[in-house]
Amino acid sequence: MNTPIDLARYAGDFPSLQFLNPERGILELVISNKGRVNAATEAMHRDLAQVWRGIDIDDAVRVVIVRGEGANFSSGGDFDMIDRMINDEATLVRVWKEASDLVYNLINCSKPVVSAIRGSAVGAGLAIALLADVSIAADNARILDGHTRLGVAAGDHAVIIWPLLCGLAKARYHLLTNKPLSGAEAERIGLIAVAVPDGEVLARAFEVARGLAAGSSTAIRFTKHALNNWLRLAGPSFDTSLALEFLGFRLADVREGLAAARDKRPPNFEPGP
Repeated sequence: MNTPIDLARYAGDFPSLQFLNPERGILELVISNKGRVNAATEAMHRDLAQVWRGIDIDDAVRVVIVRGEGANFSSGGDFDMIDRMINDEATLVRVWKEASDLVYNLINCSKPVVSAIRGSAVGAGLAIALLADVSIAADNARILDGHTRLGVAAGDHAVIIWPLLCGLAKARYHLLTNKPLSGAEAERIGLIAVAVPDGEVLARAFEVARGLAAGSSTAIRFTKHALNNWLRLAGPSFDTSLALEFLGFRLADVREGLAAARDKRPPNFEPGP
């Protein structure tokens, strides 16, 4: 299969993202928000949810590499988007649906996905990094779910995949305490597949992607589909976590959490019910 990937179509359909076709069959998806640590704006959140459907039906794509622009993967949801979620019901409902679609569309995308994780990977960005079929991180990457520090439940991807990757004890520890992990520690506990020195992340991702692109597409896609039934079985737990996360956006703690994040200080949550 030598058909080039139609990058113009992707750019037109998903304008907040960047796309490259460095080698035949390999689509490179780049999360870029300069000066904001590649935070996901509302437009980007929508595009990250829907792009996997387009990739799934694109015969020219055999494998996807997803990375952040520059030295970081993504710092998660943009503060302005979070503020609108807190204050506008329509935005909250729309982003809730997108957050669900992002997880399920990536799980159901038939093409193998390789994530190249450098620097910070947080929140919605971390969802893509860890739901990828092969996750490769810099040993000094900073991996953080971030939800409980913001004052909402760990929704997004965490409940559907962390316990499967690293076990319930480690998932509880990091999701409840909001303790960050380095890439090296994430590899040690099984949260990611491979940790390498920072300067080798993209090269290793391409090495893996080339192997997948050269392999039997049916064998690889069928194996992915069967493996991801473990995640589909966890779907009800994920749906609950996402609903509880978005309930939190209507409560007081998230306002303090967002203010603290903007002020770069620890949050001061009042005792709750």
